[in-house]
Amino acid sequence: MTSSALDTARSARARNLQRLLSPRHIAVFGGRHAAEVVRQCRRIGYDGAIWPVHPTHRTVGGLCCHPDVDALPEAPDAAFVAVPREPTVDIVAALARRGAGGAVCYASGFAETGATGTALQHRLVAAAGDMAVVGPNCYGILNYLDGAALWPDRHGGARTARGPAIITQSGNIGLNLTMHRRSLPLSYLITVGNSAALQLHELVEGLLDDPRVTAIGLHIEGLEDVAGFSRVALEALQRRIPLVALKAGSSPLGARAALSHTSSLTGSDALYDALFRRLGVARVRDLPGLLETLKFLTVHGTLRGSRIASMSCSGGEASLVADLAQPRGVTLPEFPQLTGERLRSVLGERVSVANPLDYHTYIWDDRAALTECYGAVLGADLDAQLLILDMPKPGTGDASSWDTAVDALIAAHREAAPTPVTCLVSSLPEGLPEEAGTRLLGEGIAPMQGLTECLDAIAAAAAIGAAQAGADRIRPLTAHPSAHSGTPHTLDEWQGKRALAARGLRVPEAALATGPDEAALRARELGFPIVLKAVSASLTHKTEAGAVRLHLTDTGQVREAAEEMLRRGLPDRFLVERMVQEPVAELIVGVHRDPCFGPALTVGAGGILVELIRDTATLLLPASPAEIRTALTSLRTWPLLDGHRGRPKADVEAAVAAVAAVAAYAHDHAADLVELDVNPLLVLPEGRGAYAADALIRLTHPAQEDPPHA
Repeated sequence: MTSSALDTARSARARNLQRLLSPRHIAVFGGRHAAEVVRQCRRIGYDGAIWPVHPTHRTVGGLCCHPDVDALPEAPDAAFVAVPREPTVDIVAALARRGAGGAVCYASGFAETGATGTALQHRLVAAAGDMAVVGPNCYGILNYLDGAALWPDRHGGARTARGPAIITQSGNIGLNLTMHRRSLPLSYLITVGNSAALQLHELVEGLLDDPRVTAIGLHIEGLEDVAGFSRVALEALQRRIPLVALKAGSSPLGARAALSHTSSLTGSDALYDALFRRLGVARVRDLPGLLETLKFLTVHGTLRGSRIASMSCSGGEASLVADLAQPRGVTLPEFPQLTGERLRSVLGERVSVANPLDYHTYIWDDRAALTECYGAVLGADLDAQLLILDMPKPGTGDASSWDTAVDALIAAHREAAPTPVTCLVSSLPEGLPEEAGTRLLGEGIAPMQGLTECLDAIAAAAAIGAAQAGADRIRPLTAHPSAHSGTPHTLDEWQGKRALAARGLRVPEAALATGPDEAALRARELGFPIVLKAVSASLTHKTEAGAVRLHLTDTGQVREAAEEMLRRGLPDRFLVERMVQEPVAELIVGVHRDPCFGPALTVGAGGILVELIRDTATLLLPASPAEIRTALTSLRTWPLLDGHRGRPKADVEAAVAAVAAVAAYAHDHAADLVELDVNPLLVLPEGRGAYAADALIRLTHPAQEDPPHA
């Protein structure tokens, strides 16, 4: 298919997706499950037409049946197909011929089951054509904005005017999420199953067009089109619609389970971290974190920073907030002078005014005093203000005093100007009843359930806000070609360094030599001290093989070192290099190919420290100099580059340029590169550069510009 034809097909499918998401009429196929779709649509107030289709039943769900697709009054915007897998393909084909918008395919037994199911899934995709098909092997779609429930089971949601959407690759997780008791109205809940025809990023793109969607949560088992996801995620960033991702398969066992579940590809977890970080996608680690982060973003949106104030009537809670905030990069600055004065006026001399604030219980149950206390903190002009308050368990006694605190917070929030980012936070998730949360939500106060989840949400909102501010500088990933087939070819060190030097990477002055005498001659020409190495494409671990000697200071030492290598049976070809002296730090710069992400770049502590401390950062290509610099500053060993304890500062700009040169080579050889390692990259003091002391490159085809053996 040509590029223009592909774009036309995508445009048609995008239009059909809108019909599927917000249908004027729905056709349901099958028996019991189809009847349940009818019931669920009625339960949440769907007012469009519903047309059951069954070849033998007269009614389904109390509605008269049509015998087949051709008998329908018109092409349905949406269909729910709950029949076995083989008839599913036939029905989808008939719907496509009729001009239907889209369909949810409920049946399992497709690509998640093996080769036979994969072949059937290919037939399903071909039958769908331009239709928007969700599934197969999925529960379907809940649209709580318009009341359309393409869903064959009970669910816990209700109609709403706005809210976050959630897309999940697991039907059961989707069902569980609708049953939450966290005062969070969902706009859409979409389960995608095998994502045969519609990829996750296409669904995200469809949701971006609905102004009632406040944020989008993603439960991801794997991405098959990383470049497509990056394009849509950047669009979401530019349109100020936050994305929050829960990535499954971060452990090896989890990755295997994801593959057997929905046949998804699960790439390296570090690469997903790099992808989300690059695109301003907030990554959460569990389902409560997903819901609480979406809740915060729905109520307050993104933040300009992560400076917070915390209030509670407990020193223990104040201490816990401080402890939990620090590792998340959330800070609690001192209160402004005016805030401190107001607090001291209402709290008296016995209360120490500090952030986090323990206001004690002297003003407990005094609504006016609590309102003044809370108002003072809300006026501090920080990025978010928290009141820590757990409501009593029902049946344990009078809760009016806690209600007074809630009333005071609402009053202070209403009186504050400009409108502050106000949260009531229960230290335990169950400490905030749903009815109280719903009331707070209506007041524009985020009812956050769980301290860690709240602080994670604040950090996420600040990170997304920073990414949105710099969205114009973020580049989407490019679609990398598949690696050429064939036996990998390893360049020897001389070839590898010459190839990288052509892209701007600095390498030591060097010459090739045959035999000990020529090695000694070349060493004298270059000047001492010298590094001598045996040269062969098969020598990937030279030190262990005795194929490298350092600090050679005269021709006799060079000749003796070469003769010793020959006695070890090493090749009679030598790389003679001027030794780079007094590096500030040693780095490793590597590129490896991932089946989902293509070439990915890793930078970290190099030399003998590589496997000892495992201090690395991962970047996706293309990578800008700013991204490379940020990766270097994220390393635990960054202080070595930054002049730790009076040591010389490293030539960081040269290090960034060196990494960029490696990235440029990897980009140019995206279809051929299997593996690339520069280790160590010797970073010298400021103004003196950075040099590749060793390099290994493996390609599926030798690069044409690589020089021949000298």
